[in-house]
Amino acid sequence: MRHRRTGFGITAVARHDGAVNPGRVLTPAARAFLAGARRAILATVAPDGRPRLVPVCFALAPDDDARGRPILYTPLDEKPKRVGDPHQLARVRDLLVRPDVTLLVDRWDEDWQHLAWLRLDGTAALVEPDASQHHEHAAAVAALRSKYPQYARHDLEGRPLIRLVVARTRAWQAHEERPSSDE
Repeated sequence: MRHRRTGFGITAVARHDGAVNPGRVLTPAARAFLAGARRAILATVAPDGRPRLVPVCFALAPDDDARGRPILYTPLDEKPKRVGDPHQLARVRDLLVRPDVTLLVDRWDEDWQHLAWLRLDGTAALVEPDASQHHEHAAAVAALRSKYPQYARHDLEGRPLIRLVVARTRAWQAHEERPSSDE
């Protein structure tokens, strides 16, 4: 095994098979990068095995799950879609069959010294607005509305959300930023 720096303070261990396992799921720097990002690309696996990519809005939950894994929520909002029922969206059909998903967040800049990306692999599930998931759903809607004022007029309370529980991350940035004195 060999150790190497990736990005956002994530130290990865490269095994002989080339897989990389981060030292922890999200470092404080990676968490800050993720929380500040405005959009991401969600990848699901289509029935034919090909990746299906869609840009999404998302909110990072303030607390990790009981196993210390970060949780993100992405809405199935009222922006125009090919189908009216959010349960019929391709990404939803995909994750109901195979819940393994990836979320990619990147930072682009013409000055390539500022380039960075964070890839989050995890498991996705629907959070329905029914009584059994009401508290979690309401908290996720509040987080999404806090981050995106555009959602003030969307009926997120009546629509399912996607919960992504992050199992591992990979990151890269062109220039390792020094932590501020607050970290």
